[in-house]
Amino acid sequence: MVKRVKPAGRQAGMPFILVVVFIDVLGIGIALPVIPMLVGLYTPSRELQAYWYGLLVVAYGVMQFFCAPLLGALSDRFGRRPILLWSLLGLGIHFLLLGLAPSLALMLLARIIGGTAGASFSVASAYASDVTPPERRAKSFGMIGAAFGLGFIVGPMIGGLLGSVDLHLPFFAAGALSLINAVYGYLVVPESLPRGRRAPFALARANPFAALLALARHREIGRLVAVFALIVLAQLILQTSWVLYTHFRFGWGPRENGFALFCVGLVAAIVQGGLLSALLRRFGDVRLVLMGLTTGTCAYLLYGLAQHGWMMYAIIIGNFLSFAAGPALQGMVSNAVDPTEQGVTMGALNSINSIMFVVAPLIGAPLLALVSEMPPSDWRIGATFYVSAALQLVALLMAQRHFAARRIAAAT
Repeated sequence: MVKRVKPAGRQAGMPFILVVVFIDVLGIGIALPVIPMLVGLYTPSRELQAYWYGLLVVAYGVMQFFCAPLLGALSDRFGRRPILLWSLLGLGIHFLLLGLAPSLALMLLARIIGGTAGASFSVASAYASDVTPPERRAKSFGMIGAAFGLGFIVGPMIGGLLGSVDLHLPFFAAGALSLINAVYGYLVVPESLPRGRRAPFALARANPFAALLALARHREIGRLVAVFALIVLAQLILQTSWVLYTHFRFGWGPRENGFALFCVGLVAAIVQGGLLSALLRRFGDVRLVLMGLTTGTCAYLLYGLAQHGWMMYAIIIGNFLSFAAGPALQGMVSNAVDPTEQGVTMGALNSINSIMFVVAPLIGAPLLALVSEMPPSDWRIGATFYVSAALQLVALLMAQRHFAARRIAAAT
């Protein structure tokens, strides 16, 4: 009889966490093109559909904001594995509740539960920091981004196809995948943080505002944190508006959005998984960030001006450099902090994501509601994307100032 090796006895490494991230995103991707359409079953107008969908996104973001640094600090104290398992289990329960919910109120409850467990990506990033040296962390974050992209290659397409049969079916599939992922994590994924490198737990470290302030105090990255926040806000305005925007403008349903998001995931996976190392060697992290922000600004503007659905695909492909900017920027931030603070640092970055999950629909949902009854050919219907372009432009200018100041300081 062969004795099974316990997870704790395995050597921690990136392959384990990449599988976790892939399956996790696969479940999220399956549900992504369907949630706004499911909300539409319980609302009498496009305007209310936009507002209710925005509320569900806000609820998820609020819970993530308060829970992400808490889970990050707990992972610094007790290890990554137990916190990761809770996140995977909670996410599965959240999807199953969404599929079973007979009303918007219960859908809101499901999103609250999902938000409390939605910090798995920050813990995964801390896991990657544990097992890779500083000079390779940008590549590791790129690999996580590639796993994220691969999940989006398959997930939205499956979700779109399942959603075209029944709008509830994708949530049951996503819930099953998340629970399977939790079982995989329990049986296979080892701990990455040795006991000797763990930090004592303190409520101050779990305070989302304190975590952000601590991150901002690093002089070499303080302005980059603001750049990161603006990038995330611009992206989330696009992401939380995409499905309803394309539905209002092009008449797209779950199937069409599933294929469009498939294209996004494919480009992300190619860039972050296959081209990132070459791009970093060719341009360096500074130039790569600036180039990605520049192309992203143009892409947001073009998304809002597009008059035909096929144009969205052309813009996605042309905007490939923006998928490399995020991992490069995240690598800069990670390398600037102490190894014992990686969990809190990744939790703080995830808190920025959570804050922007709150702010983005507060901007995007009212704009979508305002333009929801306009003719599809009216250029104003792309208002949400024009706001994203403006935010990305501000981030670009701030990044340029930061890198210029750093060059001057290095020269003196």
